Amino acid sequence: MATAARSGVHRPRVVCRGPQGAAQRTGPGILSRLYEKGIVDRHRQGRGYAYFPVQDAPGLTARRMHSELDRDADRETVLARFVAQLSSDDERLLRELLESGEQ
Repeated sequence: MATAARSGVHRPRVVCRGPQGAAQRTGPGILSRLYEKGIVDRHRQGRGYAYFPVQDAPGLTARRMHSELDRDADRETVLARFVAQLSSDDERLLRELLESGEQ
């Protein structure tokens, strides 16, 4: 853990370094971006924050699927092609979920 001085204030920072001089990113900076995107939440703990995930792994996967769907203006075609590429078991499961109204 290194300490950075700014305006006379010493703040701890965690530096993550990749192989062969890759860009340096601070752990708190990455966590702040994840917080802004709504992927993690946080609460005060001492002078800093404790971060925790907002959703479980299946929830994060569903979020990524929605993000991909939002990238294309032709949602109907995207969804039709997605369903066409499902295995028969996944198609059956999706149909059951849609019919039952579960989320």
